[in-house]
Amino acid sequence: MITPRQSGGYAVATIRRPAKGKALQFLPLTTDGIPSLRPLLKDTLCRTCDFTIGGTFMWIDYFDYSYCIYDDTLFIKGVTEDDVSRPAFSVPVGKMRLEDSVAILKDYCRLNDCELIFSAVPEPYIAPLRALGAKKVEALEDWSDYLYDARALATLSGKKLSKKRNHVNRFMADNPGYSFEALTAESLPAVRQFFHATHLPLSKPALADVEREQVSCVLDNPWLYGFEGAVLSTPDHGIVAFTLGEIKGDTLYVHIEKMNHEIAGAGETVNKLFAELITESHPEVIYINREEDVGDPGLRHAKESYHPIEMLHKFNVSF
Repeated sequence: MITPRQSGGYAVATIRRPAKGKALQFLPLTTDGIPSLRPLLKDTLCRTCDFTIGGTFMWIDYFDYSYCIYDDTLFIKGVTEDDVSRPAFSVPVGKMRLEDSVAILKDYCRLNDCELIFSAVPEPYIAPLRALGAKKVEALEDWSDYLYDARALATLSGKKLSKKRNHVNRFMADNPGYSFEALTAESLPAVRQFFHATHLPLSKPALADVEREQVSCVLDNPWLYGFEGAVLSTPDHGIVAFTLGEIKGDTLYVHIEKMNHEIAGAGETVNKLFAELITESHPEVIYINREEDVGDPGLRHAKESYHPIEMLHKFNVSF
């Protein structure tokens, strides 16, 4: 639309372009979108789990994710991690400059009469978002990721991890003939059966129900997500633990790890052997992200006991 305005006594034509927010058409996120999202998520520099295939697609239902790819940039709409009643966005990733993608979301929120809130924002984005006009930053205390040195988890060397090393040694002594193998299509049915027979919920029922359903979905076809997995078994008990993870850049993201808690050392052993397997087969991996504790006391204690080298903090950022 062209309208005249007066400038120094002359009529000047001004072109009013439609708000770019109108270009964002969000669609429900399903596993059909994995091929489209994978290259955009792959290029992100941060190591938080929210910018991985597993961290996104395993939580579609809980966070009510929808998405739009515009100008080779991924926009995801959902809710805040600490309050599922508050609509929020992920930090856009892709070709577009952050200042441009934020401007487009500001237009979108004006057109749709909603507040612009980013959730699960990694710490390096806080200063740039403040520079673009963010007014409020809230720490997400229960959603920080635990980041570890991959070689440390693969070897369990040193005094700090001596208790973990002892648990692994005990498991191996108690279970001669144990096996640890990569997850295959042949072993998958037995892993599914083990999971449904031994799964223990989190202390937060809503999260536990979602997590249980999503693990079941992943076990229908782990390779759809690009995951690698492994299975720990003993002659007397069959499968006692399994794990699934995703490699992005220099980091292994452990999305799923389940064990029979009645078998001493099963958890520590599958953790150690999977780290060893991945660092040998993928020498580029130097970190392991074991994700959040979501405020669960048992998970928090377990993750802290492995002595993370860094906590990857996340925030809600409001405009």
